[in-house]
Amino acid sequence: MDYSHIRLCLGNYRFTGHARREMESESLGVIQIDELLEAIASGEIIEDYPDDQPYPSCLIFGRAQSGRPLHIVCAPVLDEALLIIITTYEPDPAKWEADFKKRKRS
Repeated sequence: MDYSHIRLCLGNYRFTGHARREMESESLGVIQIDELLEAIASGEIIEDYPDDQPYPSCLIFGRAQSGRPLHIVCAPVLDEALLIIITTYEPDPAKWEADFKKRKRS
């Protein structure tokens, strides 16, 4: 997936119910929409999920302006210029390498 597709859709986004619940229940504090958008704007794709249905999706790592690290799973719907936010969370250092871009091996 090309990051430019995500940027094209950034002004028109929709959250799944799961994403909203995750944003509100984050153990390190509620994830605000502006933090999420900042992280997407400054982020990068760290995993691609081309076979996801109904749309291919990806995992983005980015940081809010405050420096807060965030992971965002999203799916750009190009024909609608829509970005579906599937879930978001603050990555757990016990599960991710120090840069939060690679999963730790079990």
